[in-house]
Amino acid sequence: MITSPTSLELIDAVIGFIEQRAAPQLKDRDAFLARVAVNALAAVRREIELGPDAEAAAAERLRALLGHDGDFTALNTELCDRLASGELTAKDPQVLAHLKASIIDQVRIDQPNYAGLKALLGG
Repeated sequence: MITSPTSLELIDAVIGFIEQRAAPQLKDRDAFLARVAVNALAAVRREIELGPDAEAAAAERLRALLGHDGDFTALNTELCDRLASGELTAKDPQVLAHLKASIIDQVRIDQPNYAGLKALLGG
């Protein structure tokens, strides 16, 4: 089995190419779009790195919250259904803690330099 390059190594190579070779030759809108592409690839990289642990942690919280086992998708759907029906509310401390942790994990992936995240984490 081929083990290299990994997905992360490929993403890093493309980011490096754009930043070091392509972007310096671009102007105006194309330079902007190159930065957008680098940011999108960086988000994909973070999703690959952080996503599985974030999903596993969310599934664990959901199992505790809902009181039974299941995969993340089924448990998350059930939480949404219970919230929509009013059976659970965001005022419930356990629900609120889960939602807050899930949002923090998602922002770490999507926008890790977001000032609100740093403030929320006390930094």
